[in-house]
Amino acid sequence: MRQHSTRPTARTGPRAVTVGTAVGLLAALLPVSGAQAADPRCADRGNDTYEELLDCVTLAGVRAHQLELQEIAEDSTDPHYPGSRAAGTDGHADSVDHVAELLEEAGYEVTLDPVEFDFMFPAVLRQVTPAESDLETGAFTGSEPGELTGRLVPVDVNLTGDRASTSGCEAEDFTGLDLGGTSDIALIQRGTCTFGLKVQNAQTAGAEAVIVFNQGNTPEREGVFVGDVTFLDLEQTIPFDAAIPVVGASFADGEALSAPGSTAFVRVLPTERRTDHNVVAELPGTNADNVVMAGAHLDSVTDGPGINDDGSGTAALLETALMIARSEPQNTVRFAFWAAEEIGLLGSADYVGGLSQADLDRIALYLNFDMVGSPNHVSMIYDADETTFPSADTGVTIPPGSAAIEDLFESWYTLVGEPYDDKAFDGRSDYQAFIDRGIPAGGVFTGAERVKTDAQVAIWGGTAGQQFDPCYHLACDTAENVNEDALERNSDLIAFAVLTYAFSTESVNGVAGSAVPGPAVELPAPEGPRGTFVTTG
Repeated sequence: MRQHSTRPTARTGPRAVTVGTAVGLLAALLPVSGAQAADPRCADRGNDTYEELLDCVTLAGVRAHQLELQEIAEDSTDPHYPGSRAAGTDGHADSVDHVAELLEEAGYEVTLDPVEFDFMFPAVLRQVTPAESDLETGAFTGSEPGELTGRLVPVDVNLTGDRASTSGCEAEDFTGLDLGGTSDIALIQRGTCTFGLKVQNAQTAGAEAVIVFNQGNTPEREGVFVGDVTFLDLEQTIPFDAAIPVVGASFADGEALSAPGSTAFVRVLPTERRTDHNVVAELPGTNADNVVMAGAHLDSVTDGPGINDDGSGTAALLETALMIARSEPQNTVRFAFWAAEEIGLLGSADYVGGLSQADLDRIALYLNFDMVGSPNHVSMIYDADETTFPSADTGVTIPPGSAAIEDLFESWYTLVGEPYDDKAFDGRSDYQAFIDRGIPAGGVFTGAERVKTDAQVAIWGGTAGQQFDPCYHLACDTAENVNEDALERNSDLIAFAVLTYAFSTESVNGVAGSAVPGPAVELPAPEGPRGTFVTTG
């Protein structure tokens, strides 16, 4: 059994990140009280010094943007997903208009970059016998539309003990299917192999529909899970085209559906091709061939307004963009608010995929801010130097220069006295498209569905045994679902990092720039991650 270690991971040698000449600015750079308003001069000046910008990027300003996003979600009249800002809904369209309007008013050159995708209507899953009950569900990506009532056939499920599951991974798991006389719905447990392989085996055996329920072996694998059936292999190189409806269910509902004599009703409607937009805002710099990009996703899931995921990153990045709009940076700065992240990182992938090689070569780095104010937070930085999460395990290739971005974030946290830990650089957010093209990337993260440990509570406070974000992907992800201390600290970090790279990316890609105007700052050597995610054994 793997054990968590709480011993800090040692660094080998000093790794100080220096920005200009050292002066004593610690007091000026420490986060200010949330009640402190921005300097009234903020709207009329460039805010191109650290002190000016951090005075202007305030918690009050960031929270105001979050409240506006929540109001947009509440006003959404989408007939299928009311109260959300999900891709394809009027809630997302209104979010795009709102963010674009603010950036245009601030003087940015704003582009609405179209993103086409398949909009999925709500699926239906209802247990008919032995008791009738509507169950929470969703259609898997790649599901075929269809509607039927049929008998449930559990497929090699494991509901007890460690709940280890290879359900549906082998053709012989499906004995008892397609006996004739009724439609058969294969009830398959998550685990081991791809969903595409499970569904391929099911339809080959004669199933008319598939329900994939969560594995139930960890707290993170208890709730409803909706995945992707379009590939047969983990490397996503062997495509698969499902010919039957596929929906998801929680472990508890899967257990109920596995009862003898169970029947169920499944409905998946055809998808509809829709268009959403990335909001891309550019601030020209002296060097047009060295572009600093920073992004956050603007869409929510269908179940709620998404005010931490990712209204927190959106709000902090938007406030930074508005506050430096009058600056004159050395490098060109480009802010992106991505569409359709929650349904497969579609907006960022579409944007990067549409760039020419020359345009890709101009991008010096990409900073990603997805969930930076989680209520039960841990301060995390993408582990570009693989201290905790080797890329051999995560399956990604980390571009050179990314570790320098990690160093900057680590030194900032060290400067303000915030302990931090590593976050797997696993391609789970919009930076994936950038690192796939060899563009250095980095970011910070405060946690999603993972459960907080006692060791982490001892460092960051909060509640052990509870998710970092208890409302992750739920309707309760509202303006109340925020840790203001974490949000304020990370808003300052975002502003600091964007301003630093707006003037020089030399530490990342070797392109010399200029010092940030005003008093300079010497960042301390990183303290090092706390190692609460390190496993041994």
